Amino acid sequence: MLRTRVGYAGGTRKNPTYHSLGDHAETTQIDFDPARISYEELLKVFWENHNPTFPAFSRQYMSAIFYHDEEQERSAFGSRDKEAAELKKKIFTEIIPFNEFYLAEDYHQKYALQHNPELMSEFRSMYPSVKEIISSTAAARVNGYLSGYGNLKVLQAEVDGYGISESAKTQLFNLVKDSHCICCKR
Repeated sequence: MLRTRVGYAGGTRKNPTYHSLGDHAETTQIDFDPARISYEELLKVFWENHNPTFPAFSRQYMSAIFYHDEEQERSAFGSRDKEAAELKKKIFTEIIPFNEFYLAEDYHQKYALQHNPELMSEFRSMYPSVKEIISSTAAARVNGYLSGYGNLKVLQAEVDGYGISESAKTQLFNLVKDSHCICCKR
């Protein structure tokens, strides 16, 4: 993952906000390097991390995949059909052409990182603006680990590229090591 940002997509209202979403859904925008992870692998992670067999109680919280081209569209529909066949249930995830993504308010970004004062302080010292933290690959990776995704072996291999202090690395190692989340055991 190069970076992630949370925001709003799929609707018609211009410049939605959390308190004025219109017909948009809350979503995550993912920038990825296809040389490191394929779109199909991202779809696999998507299906593994939510239950698509329940309809959303509102459009704001709908399950959706926004595709950017015909190849992504084919892959998304194929993965949905495979999921439906495996689960033997109706899938409520919508597959929608991407139109526009609106960045959510700063307080929604890197939520787990923002709730870890020591690590957030590290990123504030490296980046002069919240927008730069939001766009940081390192911040996205740390936020993912803090949210329970990833494993200690991968973290140890890449943490030196994050630009954080030794004490912050130690704290992050301990948090990941002590995590009991199923998704961390992958």
